[in-house]
Amino acid sequence: MDSVSHLVRLARAQATLDKRCLLAGATVMDMPALGESDAAFHVLLDGVCTVELPDRRVELRPGDVVLLPRGTPHRVRTTGSGPVQGVSETRGDAFSTVRSRAGEGVIDLFCGHYSFGPGAGAMLFRSLPHPLCVSFVESGEVDEVVRMLGSIMRREARDEGPGTAAVLSALCDALLAMVLRKSGGRFAGPAPWTATHDERIRAVIDEVLRDPGADWPIARLTRVAAMARATFIRHFSRSTGMTVGAFLAHVRLMTAAELLIDTEHTVATVAAEVGYRSESAFSRAFRLATGSTPARFRRNLIGRTM
Repeated sequence: MDSVSHLVRLARAQATLDKRCLLAGATVMDMPALGESDAAFHVLLDGVCTVELPDRRVELRPGDVVLLPRGTPHRVRTTGSGPVQGVSETRGDAFSTVRSRAGEGVIDLFCGHYSFGPGAGAMLFRSLPHPLCVSFVESGEVDEVVRMLGSIMRREARDEGPGTAAVLSALCDALLAMVLRKSGGRFAGPAPWTATHDERIRAVIDEVLRDPGADWPIARLTRVAAMARATFIRHFSRSTGMTVGAFLAHVRLMTAAELLIDTEHTVATVAAEVGYRSESAFSRAFRLATGSTPARFRRNLIGRTM
């Protein structure tokens, strides 16, 4: 399994398409904060709009996607003519349709969120840039796959019926994988560590994800990358935004969370399987990453499913 598919599987993120927004003129739409286990996203198919966060503004054009891993409250603003207006919302079985109170919509924006668990999902989303902005425009044209996804989303929205929610959720799941793997400098801001365009660094990420519990000294990693030690360390940090040690710990702890959920292995066994030589060292690292000891993490999950 490739690294992005592996990470998406570990994260167990569930996508929900909440709204289709058909906006006109100068419209403002406020989006509330989400919970700690939710991340908002917006997909713009037509028109131009701005996503306003407390500390920055993100300009969106057709084919752009913005992901807010921390679920921050924000505002969507269009800058058409006329006085600033609000929106009206019509609820449907699968999602809501939001329209400006006046004027014919020229902005076609899909809004939703990803829900994830407290373990691997939370670790993955917290490791992403906030906001994460990516353009799926190539040579002036929206990427063919994104055009296809947009076409299906519009058709499902127009002909809402049995299965619409499931279809839209699956499309948004696919969109997450596309955002995490996108490379080639199409990010407006920092790129996620999952989308490195350096094939040598990607080979290292793939190898570690295949066997996170193995012994991974720098010497072994440099052989995988076919790079000198200093060059590898410099390129890895520049490509991923994290140190080699932070990356290894991140992947091992994500894998550990999955093992605690899916198996009945003891905490000591899980620690050994993901490369920790002592249970106490593993427990300290896991608590720092998740805010919970491994044993409490497992008990809380069992309690939720009973």
